[in-house]
Amino acid sequence: MILPIVQVGDPVLRARAAAIAPSDLPSLSGLITDMQATMRDAPGVGLAAPQIGRSLQLAVIEDTTDGLTDEQRLARERRSVPFHVIVNPSIQPIGDEVVLAYEGCLSFKGFVMVVPRARRVRVEALDEHGTPVVIEASGWYARILQHEIDHLHGIVCCDRMDPRTLSTVENRERFPPG
Repeated sequence: MILPIVQVGDPVLRARAAAIAPSDLPSLSGLITDMQATMRDAPGVGLAAPQIGRSLQLAVIEDTTDGLTDEQRLARERRSVPFHVIVNPSIQPIGDEVVLAYEGCLSFKGFVMVVPRARRVRVEALDEHGTPVVIEASGWYARILQHEIDHLHGIVCCDRMDPRTLSTVENRERFPPG
């Protein structure tokens, strides 16, 4: 089922999401399936539970890189990432390198902004079965992880953006930065 995506201004996006007990994960399988369908329908590369009005430390991620040229993939340090779930994640940057790039957000429909993010990160989390996982990611995948984990802590991308870069998607395409 496609779920409605909460838009900026809704208090659920500003609250720290509740941790999930591993014993509760089986009861969330339907929610995970619905989040996957919602993310794909939007379309997006990640969706955190607060974005569908559920204050839980749960996010789904998938980046198919469909529609991008090889040059675009290389410039954005982007590669395909298969569908997966992160529960109760913690994140640490690896190194000091920061990359500036435009980001959109399903909860900021129609807007993009430049957000600085660590180039590389390490995430410790549980998967949808409660199994511990460690993810070391770089490039666009690291950006997706940081963005979704921010949602679980009540942080939205405009909190981290360069305010002079906020733009509608339409104007970003009409007036590309030079």
